Amino acid sequence: MTNETEQQKKLSLDRGLFFINYKSADDSVSPPRVIVAPAEGHERRMEIILHPDATEPILYSPNSGLVVRINTPATLQVQVRPTRPGGSQSAIVRVEQIQAGRIPDAASPGNGVGLHVATEGLKVLGHVAGRGDIVVGPDAWIAGPAAPSRVEGVALEWPDKPASIDIRYAVQFANGQTGSGKMVPLGTYAGTRGRALPLTGVVLEMSGTDELKFVAEAGFLNAPTLRAVGKRVVLSGPTSREPLVGIRIGIERSAPAEVVATSAIPRKSAGSARVRVFRSQQRQAGAAR
Repeated sequence: MTNETEQQKKLSLDRGLFFINYKSADDSVSPPRVIVAPAEGHERRMEIILHPDATEPILYSPNSGLVVRINTPATLQVQVRPTRPGGSQSAIVRVEQIQAGRIPDAASPGNGVGLHVATEGLKVLGHVAGRGDIVVGPDAWIAGPAAPSRVEGVALEWPDKPASIDIRYAVQFANGQTGSGKMVPLGTYAGTRGRALPLTGVVLEMSGTDELKFVAEAGFLNAPTLRAVGKRVVLSGPTSREPLVGIRIGIERSAPAEVVATSAIPRKSAGSARVRVFRSQQRQAGAAR
């Protein structure tokens, strides 16, 4: 079989356990095969666990799957091959990270209802020039577009935070004041009060979960509103010196983990095939073309 009739993508995966699920194919009569293998040089970083009746890591039809155990961060290679000359190479493969077993509780990230209740308990404090300390819930503005004003410090509180999750954050000043850029733990005030030192940047970091991410917006003087999403968020103006005049911070669930490998091969020319792989681990979604 020539390279013209083989499409492949490589996925960078963190340490963990992943279920590779061949979900569907455009051609139900002669669906393409999905071949899963470590990238060259990464063979010792992972283990592919097959069904007892399988002899090789090949998924021949939809509704089949296998498990990959990643011992250290590694690259997994997914190939899509037609089963007949000129056949379809369109397939959808879902990659789901399998979480370690634990007893569910009201604040567990594995419990959708409990997770929603827990994130609703997030509180954000901001010290605003001329107004003092302001405390809001998630996704609410401190200062901001309707009432822009210098923000001189912030603190995050989350009483119902799941124990496995760690959150740290830092603030930045234009003049490099003491404490600028220093990461502090949840509940710690970062910034100044009454010194007319506006923040010029905010950094948010979250670890210990693949199911949550920050969603934050910030307004900087004479600059468009900035929006950032992810487990690590950096908010700053165009030159990193503009004063922060509004901020709002929320936490929400990440999109489901999914990898979609698809290509449409014209009947006359398999060489013009196009393949797209969308990789979305639970912490984020991205696209490689």
